[in-house]
Amino acid sequence: MKKPIIALDVGDVRIGVAVSDLLGITANPRETYVRKKGDVNADVAYFCEYAKRENAEKFVLGLPINMDGTEGPRAKVTREFGDLLGKASGLEIAYQDERLTTVSAERMLIDADVRREKRKQVIDKVAATIILQAYLDRF
Repeated sequence: MKKPIIALDVGDVRIGVAVSDLLGITANPRETYVRKKGDVNADVAYFCEYAKRENAEKFVLGLPINMDGTEGPRAKVTREFGDLLGKASGLEIAYQDERLTTVSAERMLIDADVRREKRKQVIDKVAATIILQAYLDRF
């Protein structure tokens, strides 16, 4: 059996969280974490503890790549968060192209007839699930 992989869809206000099954086949939505304003160290500490509880082997962060394949300011912020998380947790940090994942998550939720207010609460963890499933499908 493998150890779980945790995927994060890192935003300025919220971070969507998904975790793989022990076989590394499926991604499961877990939570939407609300970031501590201006305290990235508190966010990193939360996910270090989360990884310990899950006995995780690595983090996969959704990398917001521009449609032309370049990395912009959001990708830089995500990589900086990943660097801090990797140093603090001691776990491997991997990145997964997340182009259009939020759009896909929104479509899935609309198709499932989820009300707008509820979509806002769950879209980040659904996006994290899509990111993780794409990562797992690569291997």
